[in-house]
Amino acid sequence: MLRRGDEGPAVRTVQERLAELGYFITAPDGIFGASTQQAVWAVQKAAGLTRDGLVGPATRAALDAGTRPAARTTTGRVIEIDLDRQLVLAVDGGAVTRAMNASSGNGERYTALGRPQRAYTPTGDYTVVRQIDGMHESTLELGSMYRPKYFRGGWAVHGSSSIPPWPASHGCVRVSNAAMNWIWDTWGAPIGTRVVVY
Repeated sequence: MLRRGDEGPAVRTVQERLAELGYFITAPDGIFGASTQQAVWAVQKAAGLTRDGLVGPATRAALDAGTRPAARTTTGRVIEIDLDRQLVLAVDGGAVTRAMNASSGNGERYTALGRPQRAYTPTGDYTVVRQIDGMHESTLELGSMYRPKYFRGGWAVHGSSSIPPWPASHGCVRVSNAAMNWIWDTWGAPIGTRVVVY
């Protein structure tokens, strides 16, 4: 059983397998830190396992079996947001390039600027319509968003320091700051990139 805080060759082997299967992880270093935990949650979600962040027999079996989420789109560069599994998929021509742990709207009621709201993430077929390359404070006073890419009104995919393996946001889709940097700087998702939320 491997868990956050563990170190050594066994952790590195798991990290290398996660990277090989396309789960977003920073460079394998043999240290089970936050990035590895995010990737383990992602593979557990893809495999329909308990999202405990531990690499036990079921998670090892999913890794050995080569478990990967499949894309729903077939052409172009697309950000797919799977709300049921709480995953963000970077898709190129129908193939998943990277799968990332994500956290979307939790469905709860809240108040913003004195008005009642419900925390939900809308489904649909959108495009990136606006982006901010840096830290941005929500105009509804809901907190900070790192390098947001907006796809509908105030809804965005953005980096965060808190991405639990369940819905926890006011409606935006959170990924790790490192994953958001990869989307911006390595993969590239400029304005006009298709965003499909289901």
